Amino acid sequence: MRFAVCPMWEVGPSMRLLRAGSTPLVHRTWVSQVRPRLAAAGLDRGRFAALVPPSGYVPDFLNPAPAGPVPSLEEELAGIRATPAGRVRRELDRLAHEQGSLGPLSRALYADPRRELAALAEEIETYWKLALAPYWPRIREVLDSDIFHRLRQLAEHGAGRLFAELHPSASWDDHALRLAGRPGPLSRPSAGAGLLLIPSVFAGPGLFTRVTPPDPPQLAYPARGAGSLWEPRPLPRTDALAAVLGRSRTRLLTELDSPASTSELARRTGLSAAGVSQCLTALRDAGLVSAHRVGRRVLYARTSVAEELCAAAAPTRHRAEEAPDRAASDSS
Repeated sequence: MRFAVCPMWEVGPSMRLLRAGSTPLVHRTWVSQVRPRLAAAGLDRGRFAALVPPSGYVPDFLNPAPAGPVPSLEEELAGIRATPAGRVRRELDRLAHEQGSLGPLSRALYADPRRELAALAEEIETYWKLALAPYWPRIREVLDSDIFHRLRQLAEHGAGRLFAELHPSASWDDHALRLAGRPGPLSRPSAGAGLLLIPSVFAGPGLFTRVTPPDPPQLAYPARGAGSLWEPRPLPRTDALAAVLGRSRTRLLTELDSPASTSELARRTGLSAAGVSQCLTALRDAGLVSAHRVGRRVLYARTSVAEELCAAAAPTRHRAEEAPDRAASDSS
């Protein structure tokens, strides 16, 4: 049994969330920011969207078995491109059976898997840049924290406690993992070697399985802490950061609590577009801002280093309580 952080287990469930009619409160902020970008890029009606219906089966080849604990998106896309044509068609047959039919884009994939898989992978990469890459430091922080918690749980209390708290439908009983509500039995000889546990911030509230021997079964479950993922972070003490970074760069960092383009930042801050661009270049060179280009548009986001810097500079209750004492000491 091992854990992994897999970008495609965020890509697929997040697209499903965007295609759903209703939006869970926990992800409403993210959806409101991302859905217009997807519509503008045409991704809400593209190849990838056609393979991820709002409910039901999603082809398993979209979640290739990871070679290590933290595969990159590029590695997973390479796995998707290398999917054998026969497997692509079998899984599309299942999708057609469950959905009633295949749309024209999925039929094109069925007819020419090799060519269409390359186009599909390119589209997924564009989706990643628009919908997930600007938010990845936050998402990754939640996923890593979840895995750390589960591993400690496993070491201190064993598999029974781990699965009892993993998801309501999962349990460990008599040296067997039992999944309530799964449509078919999952036996050891037919499951593949081992078990791969994958936290996902977008999987909730369900439990997703991928069983394609000889690969190990994949079990994607809702990550702990996903509920607070989009909550606003504490604003840093701008005076403290401005003394180091300058007021304009500090203002831009605080505005990048949610990813934005140069023009959006200029509109919010009142700075000129040229001034914003110059400051963002300096922040990017310092590793505090990342840039994600999609076509002519570039979205900027705070990096994990910048998140830590802002958190360190944020006012805390402890500092606020110390201030009067310090002032009294200075006056005496």
